[in-house]
Amino acid sequence: MSLSASAEAQRLLPRWLLVVLTALLVAMVLIPVLYIVLASLNSDVGVASGEYWPSSFSLDSYTRIWTTADLSTGIVNSLIVCALTAVASALLGTTTAYVLVRYTFFGRLTILRGLVGLQSIPGTLMLLPVFVLFSSAGNYLGLTVIGTRWGLFVAYLTFALPFSTWVMVTYLRGLPRELEEAARTEGASTVVILWRIIFPLSLPAIVVAGIFAFLLGWNDVLFASVLTRPETHTAAVALQIFGSQQEGGALPVYSQMMAAALICAAPVVLLYLAFQRYLVGGLTAGGVK
Repeated sequence: MSLSASAEAQRLLPRWLLVVLTALLVAMVLIPVLYIVLASLNSDVGVASGEYWPSSFSLDSYTRIWTTADLSTGIVNSLIVCALTAVASALLGTTTAYVLVRYTFFGRLTILRGLVGLQSIPGTLMLLPVFVLFSSAGNYLGLTVIGTRWGLFVAYLTFALPFSTWVMVTYLRGLPRELEEAARTEGASTVVILWRIIFPLSLPAIVVAGIFAFLLGWNDVLFASVLTRPETHTAAVALQIFGSQQEGGALPVYSQMMAAALICAAPVVLLYLAFQRYLVGGLTAGGVK
């Protein structure tokens, strides 16, 4: 039996039904995105009147959005905080996972179980404790935590690090120990093994952990709206404030809102396109199970 015939025999659904379902799923994703793109190229009056296809295409919304909404400051703040969170959680998660996988010590299983348990705690339950903790730390240490970028970075790192560590634990379990043992016989230290062997071999999983940490901060509105002030607002908060300002207005600027949404989504799309190869490798080689 040929490979194509074997694959045909193992398929659960007929080919025509598989094609129809795939087309429906693609349409469910692409049609809303297409509407957002067309609305951003239309005028505010045209979108408010219910036009699906613009009567005239224009890029005015993309130029006017920078003055009507404080989007530039929000995007810069989000890029700084989320990039630092992604890098720190990926590096710290890799080193922590290496210790948990390669060494045996008291409390190791408890830590591993705790990493899984932390994923089930909703962020809404942690908002008030984090706010009180940051306020108390600022009062006792004489530091300003609430309203700063680094305070938001610490909050995001708190939630991103357990997930990144667990991703790296599942990935490092599949790496052979022989390479590390050979390096140790040559006199390599643990730091050299991490830098020369573990990090290069774990690059797909490191990218997965970093991107998930980046998305955690980029899509967050709850913590960013409480732990920041106007000059440290993130892009998600700026977009939410801009959208809420249009409620009850005589003519909501729907076209500018669509343009702002696309601008805020662009960094994430570019990130996926840039690291697509590593994402596929990290997800299929044991990074997320």
